[in-house]
Amino acid sequence: MNFSSKLLEQAVEAFSTLPGIGRKTALRLVLHLIRQSEEHTEQFSEALRQLRRNIKYCQICHNLSDEAVCTICSDKRREEGIVCVVETIRDVMAIEDTGQYRGLYHVLGGVISPIEGIGPADLSIDSLVDRVHSGGIRELIMAISPTIEGETTIFYIAKRLRERNLEVQLSTIARGVSFGGELEYADEVTLGRSIVTRVNYQVKD
Repeated sequence: MNFSSKLLEQAVEAFSTLPGIGRKTALRLVLHLIRQSEEHTEQFSEALRQLRRNIKYCQICHNLSDEAVCTICSDKRREEGIVCVVETIRDVMAIEDTGQYRGLYHVLGGVISPIEGIGPADLSIDSLVDRVHSGGIRELIMAISPTIEGETTIFYIAKRLRERNLEVQLSTIARGVSFGGELEYADEVTLGRSIVTRVNYQVKD
């Protein structure tokens, strides 16, 4: 791809580093921004700067937040005794869109995957166990994608809780979400029903 402008090339290269954005799509986006007013472009870039400088991770659930504690954790109308454990922040958004769940969340930051070099220490499992240990949580809903890695992660968490003699009900989302599928891509109706019709999780020795 030949560029008549070094500035244009640099902008295309920057956009093409985004997930799912190839060079042709990046060029289309950059040309779109060029056609906009300077004020619009400055607002766009300022929004990104503010995001990078000021975005935080909730100190309780690890969701994205403007403050130290996110709006979900600080919402007194939420059911504090139920915590939905998810892989990513996108899963929180997907479940919230169903309108079927009014408890709290805990974002692990992924799943255990030795092939990808992700172990328990790379996830927020310790803070989850500490949350349960602090009391007040009666149920953990393991809303983790039904994959081999997801099942391994659920088993590991259950084992950690049992080792510390923490009595809490473990449940998994109903299998309206197909095995091997990613939670964030499930439709809202299926995902909502899977949360509502969750089943108890049994740890086998």
